[in-house]
Amino acid sequence: MSGPEQPTSTPKLRASGKKDSWFFAFICWLATWSSVVVLIVLLGAVTYQAVGWLDWQFLTSFDSRRPEKAGILSGILGTLWLIGLTSLFSVPIGIGAAIYLEEYAPDTFLTRIIRTNLANLAGVPSIVYGILGLTAFVRMFGLFGQEGYLSRALGVSIEGFFWSDHYNGYLIPLPFGRVVMAGAMTLTLLILPVIIIASQEALRAVPPSIRHASLALGATRWQTIWFQVLPASIPGIMTGVILSISRAIGETAPLVMLGAMTFVYFAPGDVDSLGYLAEHPEGLVKAPFDTFTAIPIQIFNWVRQAKAEFKNVAAAGIVVLLFILLLLNAVAVYLRYRSSRHLHW
Repeated sequence: MSGPEQPTSTPKLRASGKKDSWFFAFICWLATWSSVVVLIVLLGAVTYQAVGWLDWQFLTSFDSRRPEKAGILSGILGTLWLIGLTSLFSVPIGIGAAIYLEEYAPDTFLTRIIRTNLANLAGVPSIVYGILGLTAFVRMFGLFGQEGYLSRALGVSIEGFFWSDHYNGYLIPLPFGRVVMAGAMTLTLLILPVIIIASQEALRAVPPSIRHASLALGATRWQTIWFQVLPASIPGIMTGVILSISRAIGETAPLVMLGAMTFVYFAPGDVDSLGYLAEHPEGLVKAPFDTFTAIPIQIFNWVRQAKAEFKNVAAAGIVVLLFILLLLNAVAVYLRYRSSRHLHW
């Protein structure tokens, strides 16, 4: 007794399948290259506008009311301080939180709520973080200062701490105010969920056999994580860090909410060169608590100006911002590549 007849594909069905496959491949090709073409057109237009304006004087000068003398030095230094402090806060906290949630935390109801909220926070608009930063870091919920709740309750002015006679006042104000530290902590809150989620996925991708083999050889859980799991997950973690820092560099809305200055003719802490830093090392302590601007804020301000020449200045600023972004990403990709070369699983 013969088995059930297997259905055979007819020539018409095969031809229809090939047609659908070709059409789907064409749509994917069109979507990919159309976005590339749009990107090339935008970059070409911006670069064309920046020709003749992007020079050494533009890179080494502060802002000016005259477009031919306007520079982006204050924006570059403010962005570097901002991103440096943001990375200093967000990367260790994000990776540490991911290690705890993935390697130590039990699978309880509270842990599941935390993971769900992290996924939700990763999609919150940046302007919401700007409002949070304005309330928590710039105004410190209204607790401190001459008109703060605690000042009125205690009858004294609580404006800051870390007093120094050398500065004739405090170095760390409470609340922070519209300074670099407030911006860095706001951007830290913005990118932390992305770093934590990406780090969790990278840790989860490490084969369990590596953990089992390490524990079977007598290593502790921390030794297993530090010497086996983390090195194997560095490429994935670096991907999350790259994406997060790239997002933070181009953010404008949170900094606008924080009140970052648009016209600045000085650097944070007045540290505008290595020579000045060598003569005044205290500038490193003063800079995080100084007012600032950033490249996106300067570009936003130049675009709003009435003079048409400021559009060319803004285009030059966009090119500088893209170059800094690509440079930082290149360094991160290189570190990721070096760490992934030693993986053999």
